[in-house]
Order: sequence, then C-alpha cells, then structure tokens
Amino acid sequence: MRCCFSAHLPALAALSAFPGPCEVLRSGARLAPALLRTASAAVQRARSPHPDDLTAVNLELVTLTEDRAVVTWYTGIPGTNDGLGHPLPAITEGEVVYGTHPSRLNRTASEGRPTAHHQVELTDLEPGQTYYYQARSRGVAATPTPLHLVRGNAVGTSTFGLGTRGGPYSFTTPQPPPGRHLLSIALCNDLHLGETTAGLVGGLPLPRGVSQQPGRAPYPELMSRALVEEARRRGADVLLAGGDISAGGAAHDLGEARRILDGFGTHGRDYFVVRGNHDRAGTGPDGDNAFHDAFHTAFPGGDGPGYFARDLGGLRIIGLDTYVKTGNGADAGGLGPEQLAWFQARLREAPDQPTLVFGHHPLTVRDSVFPVTRGQCLERRQARALLDAYAQAPGVFLHHAGHTHRNKRTVLPRAPHVTQQEVAAAKEYPGGFTLLRIHSGGYALNHYKADAPAARQWNERSRRVAAGLWPHHALGRSVADRNSVTAHDLSGIAQRAQQIAMSARR
Repeated sequence: MRCCFSAHLPALAALSAFPGPCEVLRSGARLAPALLRTASAAVQRARSPHPDDLTAVNLELVTLTEDRAVVTWYTGIPGTNDGLGHPLPAITEGEVVYGTHPSRLNRTASEGRPTAHHQVELTDLEPGQTYYYQARSRGVAATPTPLHLVRGNAVGTSTFGLGTRGGPYSFTTPQPPPGRHLLSIALCNDLHLGETTAGLVGGLPLPRGVSQQPGRAPYPELMSRALVEEARRRGADVLLAGGDISAGGAAHDLGEARRILDGFGTHGRDYFVVRGNHDRAGTGPDGDNAFHDAFHTAFPGGDGPGYFARDLGGLRIIGLDTYVKTGNGADAGGLGPEQLAWFQARLREAPDQPTLVFGHHPLTVRDSVFPVTRGQCLERRQARALLDAYAQAPGVFLHHAGHTHRNKRTVLPRAPHVTQQEVAAAKEYPGGFTLLRIHSGGYALNHYKADAPAARQWNERSRRVAAGLWPHHALGRSVADRNSVTAHDLSGIAQRAQQIAMSARR
C-alpha cells in the first residue's frame, strides 16, 4: 500500500495532486546531498576490517518531560548488511550515564536485558534542570541520528556535544504544566491495518518500500497492539485514533483494528475514531459503497456520517471526517458543507469550553523535507474557515492531525491559542503515539515510541524508508516538535473528568 504522507498518486490522478516545480527543485536540492552521504556511509561500513566490532548509532532523545527522558539507539555489527543498507543487530547491554555537569556524569540508567534495540528511561529528573548524558554499549558511545537535512537535533535541546563522536549531549527539562493533573489522552493515527509494504510512494521517483521480515507478524498489527499496551502503561485515560485506521477500507482490516483498539477499552467511551482518506468510501464488487459501510460498521455512531462531539467532564472532543468526498486520496481533504456548518455551530454554542479537535488531514503543512502536494492537508478555503472559527473560540486549545506521518508542532497567527500537532504514524518509524497530559492551567504533549521488543525491531527496520531519509521527515526536527508544554486555562474541565478517568481504568 502507498504511504499516505503523499497520498495515492495513480497515473490518472489530478495534476493538482503533484508538487509544483519549485517544490520539486527545493526538495531535490535537499535530498541529493543526503542520498550521497547515505551511499558514502554504506561504502564505509562495507570496508570495515573488523566485523566483530560494535557500532552504536541512531541515538535519539524521543521523550522529554519535566521529570523523565526516554533515549533510544541501535547497536550493529560493522561491515554487515541486512539487505537495506543497515548493519545486522549486535545484541549487547546498554546504559546511559548522565549528570548536571558534562564532566560529572555520575548517574547511570540501564536496561534489564541485552538487546540491539536500546531504550533507556531516565527518571526522577528535576524540572527546569540542564542534564548532560552519554549513551553507550560495551563502552562504545552512541552517535546521533543525523538530521542535517532539516537542520535538526535528534538528541537534545541545545547544540552541546554535536560534532563530537558520542557526546555528551545536553537537554533541559521543562516545567510541568500549571495546575493539577486532570486526565491524559493518547493521540495516534495511521495504523494502516492490512498494509504490507511501508514507504511506497506512487508517482514519485523514490526507492522501493520496506517490508516485514519473513515469519514475523504483520507490522500494522504488531505496532497497533504495542501502541495500545504502551498507551495504557503510560496512564492514558482516553485514546483518539485520527484516521487511516486501515490501508484501504477493507472490512477485514477495519474489523481487526476494532478488535485491537478494544484492548484499550470501549469504543465511544474510552476511545474514539475518525476516518482518513485510506478508510474512504469505495465501490464494492456489486457497485455499492461497501468500503464506506465497512468503516461505519466497525466504528458506528456520531452526530453525522463520520463526525461527532462528545463531552468528557467539561472537555469537549470534536472528531472530524476530513475526506467527505469521492476521490482517490491524492487531492486535498474536505469536510463537505454540511459538516463544516455543523462544526462552526458547535463552536459558536460554547466558544469558551475547553475543546480538542482531531481529524486526519492537518490544516497546513510547513517545513516538509519532501515535496508538498495539495493532498497533504485540508483544502485551503476550508482550513481558513476552521481557523476563523478557532479565532472566535478561545476554548479550543489543540488540533490533532495525522496523514503526514511526522511529528510537527505548528502555531498559526490566525489562531495563536491553538496548537496544531501532527503525530507520526503508528505503523512505522518512529512508531508510537503522543500523550496529551491535561492540567487545569495547561497541557503537555509527549511522544512515546512503542516499547514492545517486536515494535522496537520494526521501528529500526522501517527507518530505512525513503533510502534512510525517513527520520529527517518523521521524527521531528527538534525535541519541541514531539515534546512541548503550553499554558492554557483549562479550569473549565470539571472534576467529573477525574471520575471518567477512574472509570476508563476499570
């Protein structure tokens, strides 16, 4: 199945779905040097004279909260190749040494077992404190995932340590959101149940996609199950799945998604789902809208065909169907006039009520590595209409979107009180979800990778999408694109939210 950050682009797709010449030239100027660097690195690995040595690479500071940090990296055998230009795994121990001064890394966090896919969590950190750290395996310091293509930083909140081999690197913990904690919500999207190859991009001259290794579980299923498990472990009270639940709207795939998500709780109470363009209406073998019916059979309910508003103890959640149209998915998302009018009316009814909106297509796409097409976001006039509605509704604080398969935080001048948070795909690298922690005076957004061993393995394998350039696009160019804290008056969320949270845990 084709990757949805560029959507389906079959031969007869509308010309408007393709990037313009300026977009192609801009992306080409960025991609060409990176492809050459990737090829050069592969040659250097192949020339390694000591295949039993260890290489520790792809270091990333994935999660950063006021009191903890999650660091991941990979250990491989130099001079080997898994068929995707990646060294074969070297199973060994991993640890992170850290402290509040670069020359005194006097604290240690380690893993419970040897692995090649390392994930270490630092706990009991102090808010507002700068820490220095080094990740290492068998004495070899891990080097960062390079994000030179986007001038990004994968390992810290400052440039300290960059340019060295192994650091130490630096981050500063944020202050917690103001006020008391009310509830936590897991934001996820792009599960793509039924997909068999990640990273196929129709109409664009990019390399072949990445498939699961023979004998292993289909990656959309294992990643979705790992997401549900990790979301519950991290304390999520509610889960929102923002579209592209399936790869093509098939009843079997949507039914399997329902069974997996039911592991989190009850649909319509503990978790909510909206439709994406991959779940779109289609024509069945007898000419009926079999695929459209399949989605609503799997996930029934709503105030309209695919949209709804729900009140969770004073927190209003609005789910949007951003592809209410007949098409192939390559064109811009659209709400349709009926849904748009319904949405505007809901905000006018209670403009000050704390409100979270989620739908598949983002309102805008900025700072993309790859060429931007109209199919990557909502239709321009409708996006402007939503922003105008937000400008008159101070209670709206977050718009969660998927579709682009990347972590990206955007604040638009037309509605500066609303954070637009694009969340990376659940199905592939970096493979996880974003936890929204709501406090009475603000909120935090923190991205977590799925932690199950099989999920870690697939995450590392699927980073090879787009010839290894995928991290530049998907991870987030800065820690703030996947971890942020925002002050916002959410005191309108009643104490009943606590009761809902307790009910969700039962």
